[in-house]
Amino acid sequence: MTAKSIMNTSPIVLHLTDKVGAAADIIMEHRFRSIPVVDDDNRFIGMFSINCLLKVVLPPAMVIEGGLRDVSFIQNGLSDLHKRFVEVENESVGICVNQDVTIVHPDTPLMESLFLLYNTQAALPVVEKDTRKLAGVISYWDVGRKVLDAEI
Repeated sequence: MTAKSIMNTSPIVLHLTDKVGAAADIIMEHRFRSIPVVDDDNRFIGMFSINCLLKVVLPPAMVIEGGLRDVSFIQNGLSDLHKRFVEVENESVGICVNQDVTIVHPDTPLMESLFLLYNTQAALPVVEKDTRKLAGVISYWDVGRKVLDAEI
């Protein structure tokens, strides 16, 4: 068995022309941790994630690489976070695309795919080797359903 046997072949995807606000709505509605971003030819670009949404609403001082270790003095509330979200909700999802993600290919062995899923703790894009086209996504939900439905 391979990644192809457990992937969702019709995942929800985003394009660089999609807006952060619309992507946030999808993430919240479906309780996704991340969504693949593709170009107009369905070539995989990267992942838009819930972590990036958090990053864009937190005070900048909190997310500077190698920055603050103690943030207990920051007194922002939910309205401050919402205000920061409103400032970026009409920006392209490109501001949040992570290209440094683990991928698998349709022919990646099943156990290797599951091992990578377990270690990355995020949905795995399944990308065709030659074309870089998104073939599908493997999520915990996809695997859970396949395992629960498997016959002994």
